[in-house]
Amino acid sequence: MPPDTEQFLAPGAPAGVVRLASTGLAASLERFDDPGLLEDGKVNVISLDAILDRLGPRWPQRRDQVYDHAEKTLEKHLGFRGYFARVSETDYLICQPELGRFSAQAACLRYLREVFQYFLGDAKPADNCVHQVIKVSREGVTAAKVDARHVEREEEVEQAEHRQAVLDAEELASKSVTMDQWSPFVASDGRELRVTCSLEPVLELKTFGRIGFRMARRVLVVASGEALPAASVANLSSADILKIDLATIARGLDRVKASQEDGPQLSLIVPVSHVSLSSQRARAQIVVALKTAGGMVKRGVICEISDIEGVPQGALLSAASLIRPFSLFVVGRLNVAPPTSSTLAQLKGAGLQALSVECPHRQSEADFMDWAKATIDTAKQVAKSVLIYQASSSRDAGLAGLLGATHASVRG
Repeated sequence: MPPDTEQFLAPGAPAGVVRLASTGLAASLERFDDPGLLEDGKVNVISLDAILDRLGPRWPQRRDQVYDHAEKTLEKHLGFRGYFARVSETDYLICQPELGRFSAQAACLRYLREVFQYFLGDAKPADNCVHQVIKVSREGVTAAKVDARHVEREEEVEQAEHRQAVLDAEELASKSVTMDQWSPFVASDGRELRVTCSLEPVLELKTFGRIGFRMARRVLVVASGEALPAASVANLSSADILKIDLATIARGLDRVKASQEDGPQLSLIVPVSHVSLSSQRARAQIVVALKTAGGMVKRGVICEISDIEGVPQGALLSAASLIRPFSLFVVGRLNVAPPTSSTLAQLKGAGLQALSVECPHRQSEADFMDWAKATIDTAKQVAKSVLIYQASSSRDAGLAGLLGATHASVRG
């Protein structure tokens, strides 16, 4: 056993369900400690004990070869869909946010069988070496063994239900994706709300060439004409937020159609709330909308996920992974800038390829430079690309580019 690894039991854990953990891995275990992912059975542990037992005294000489093959196998199958970490001499934690409970556990069985077949010539021992993680802490990892046969039976049921839910949602969405049937609507709090959407040119700051448009939306209270701030929109019910997302896309696509006299636009930034992407049925409707939008522009769509502050890293990674196949890039929209240290830690490793933020209004040039430098420097710790919306002038946009921003829009 490596010198930096210790055996210890998680306090109060029942016999037979405690795994080993390295004291040096406490910080890296934090991204697995997501209550939602744990409760949904999406964090599991696989054990290579059978290989250690077979190799016996040869284990120290072969150990690195086993790790290398096991990790290449996991990287091949997980790709952007999940992540893993070795937490002991023979145990790997695996998180697969986009899979259901039984699909995730069945996938772990398949990964382990592939590794065992390679080293042992027998995949059967894998059936006793997959555990569902119950608790992750700095003191250890607690997990319970899964029943391989039960998992594989339930995986078939789970996948059939998922396919049917997606088909139902796609059928519903395909009938009306370019027709705004959602706005105006009466929100769950009794107010009547209306969604407006305009197309705002977005510039690449090295050349100041236009890459396309972003859908800039406003949510208005019909009775007063008041525009709801982003924080108020985020506090609406998930059903209300989905209506706003779909109304934004429908109205935005109408604007795209009207702007195509000179040919298709290059690209389109489409805003979608994380709340909508976290629902399987809502996500299917969003995907249909993204596909429709992608067919109307030359290069495709960029999906911008809003309301990301406070979302657990695993949940955000799941949303980004699920939407990436239908997007050129996945952008995270910041409501608070510069982001706080806790938000920065949460966004790292969450699968975002860019961050976007809207400039504050009515700033002096000095105040703008202070704000832009702090925001861009912090955002660059998470993503290579930073989009600054609603700069006061082309000069401010250029200054943001000098500070490291990659794209901008200018307030009309």
